[in-house]
This record gives sequence, C-alpha cells and structure tokens, in this order.
Amino acid sequence: MVALLVPIAYILITVLALQRAAYGATQAAREAARGYVTTPDGEDGEGRARAAAALALADQGLDPRAVTITFECTASPCLTPTAQLTVRVTTTVALPWVPDVLGQPAAAIPVVASHTETVDPYTAVRP
Repeated sequence: MVALLVPIAYILITVLALQRAAYGATQAAREAARGYVTTPDGEDGEGRARAAAALALADQGLDPRAVTITFECTASPCLTPTAQLTVRVTTTVALPWVPDVLGQPAAAIPVVASHTETVDPYTAVRP
C-alpha cells in the first residue's frame, strides 16, 4: 500500500507545482500586457507591466526574480494605435526532492506563457 502511495503523492505534488506555475505565468503575462497598453502619458510602460506581473506572480506564490519577462511590439513606438504587444513569461519548476547532484536543468520543467494585447485604436500615439 505504501509502495503505491509514495509515487502517487510525488506525482500529485509535482502536478500541483506545475499547475501553480502555469497559472501564475499566464496571469502574469495577461496582466503585464494589459498594464503596458493602458499606460498613461508620461509613465514607464515596461515598469508598469513588470509591477503588474510581479503582483500576479506573488498571488500564486512565485518569485518574480525567477521569471523572465520579454516584450515584443509590432510598431515603434510600442504604444502606437492598433499596434500589438506580446508579453512572454518564462519560468522553470524544480522537481520536488531532487538532489542538487543530479543537476538543475535535468530536474526542472520549463513553463512559458504569452499574451498578446492590442493598443486602443482611438488613442493618441504615446512614446
């Protein structure tokens, strides 16, 4: 009985950690994109987006410093009306209870989420 319970518990813990990271990354990408495209004049869009992503990640118990956030715009400047902004959030989930001797890349699963948001077509061009 115990021989079945331990692997099932390990798989459950791993799947729950992956689900938490996937949901956090998806939520962070969405909030970062929405925060960036709604940036008022004179504010830093990328800083606002990173702050929104950090809040979303913290909501899921993830460390924002362990996440990579990239921005890709279809126009220059990025906040040109009808331009599209894609935010990609990348993180890794370490497998539980794997010793450091086995190496970190082999004991981690990458999680990537992206969200594309369109800048409002009825707004003025912003830097």
